[in-house]
Amino acid sequence: MKKIKFRSFSSGSCGNCYFLGIEEDGSIASAILIDAGVSPKRIKKHLAENSISPECLDAVLITHDHADHVRSLGSVCKHFKKTVWMPPQLRKALFTQPSCSAWLPACSAFLKDGWNQVADSRISVRSFDVPHDATHTVGYAVCLDSEFRFVLITDCGKITPQALAYASQADCVVIESNYDLEMLRGGPYPKELQDRICGGHGHLSNAECAEAIRHFDHDGLRSVFLCHISSHNNTPKLAFEASRGSLPPEKRLVPLPRETASPMFDL
Repeated sequence: MKKIKFRSFSSGSCGNCYFLGIEEDGSIASAILIDAGVSPKRIKKHLAENSISPECLDAVLITHDHADHVRSLGSVCKHFKKTVWMPPQLRKALFTQPSCSAWLPACSAFLKDGWNQVADSRISVRSFDVPHDATHTVGYAVCLDSEFRFVLITDCGKITPQALAYASQADCVVIESNYDLEMLRGGPYPKELQDRICGGHGHLSNAECAEAIRHFDHDGLRSVFLCHISSHNNTPKLAFEASRGSLPPEKRLVPLPRETASPMFDL
C-alpha cells in the first residue's frame, strides 16, 4: 500500500527542514528534504526515529539563502551527497557562502522553468517566486507519483496569485503563519524590524495566512500545516485559532512545532 509521508524536523528562525516521501509496503521508496537549516546528525536522528535511512533521500530543495534555511547545507552535501535543487540566482549566491562553497558545487543542480523530475519519475517539483528580503525566494509545488500535490509557502511577505493558484490544486499545503500583528507591534522588536516583518517582503501574519487559506481551500484539499510560527510575536494557539475558521472542521489544520520535530504524518 502506498502512503505519502510528511514530517517537519524544525520550523522557524531556529532552523527549517521538512521531509516528504513516498512509502510503499512499509518502507520509503523515494523522498526529499526541503531546506537544510538543521544538522545532518539531527536529520539522521529524526529519520531513524521512523526507521528511515538517509539513503532513501533523492534530493534537497532550497527555498532561499537565509541562515535558518541553509545553515547546514554544506554539511548536508558533505554527509549525504544528494542533489540540491534551486533556482540559478540562488545557486550562484550560495556558492559564495563559506559554509557551502566547498561542498555545494559538486551536488547542486538548478531548476528550469516548469516541472523538474528530482527523483526518477516519482517526484517532480516546480518553484514559484514569493516576495521576501533574500537573494531569491521561492515556494514549491511537488507532485508525487503523478497523483498527490503538495505545496510549501514559507518566508513570504504577501501571497501572490501564482502561490494561490498552486495551493488551489494541492492535496496538502504548508504555509507560514508567522506573527500576530498585535503581538508584533506591542513586542520587543525595534520598529525597523517590525516594519520589515510586516512590510510585504517579510512574513505572513496569522490574518494574512487565514485569508489565503480561505481563498485556496477546495474540495481536494485535505491538510494544512502552519509553519514558521514566531516565538516572540505569535503562539501556536493564536495561529491555529486565526485559521481554523478558514477550513471546514473535517479538514486537518496543524501548527508545526518550532524547535522540535513534529510527528510523522500520513497525508
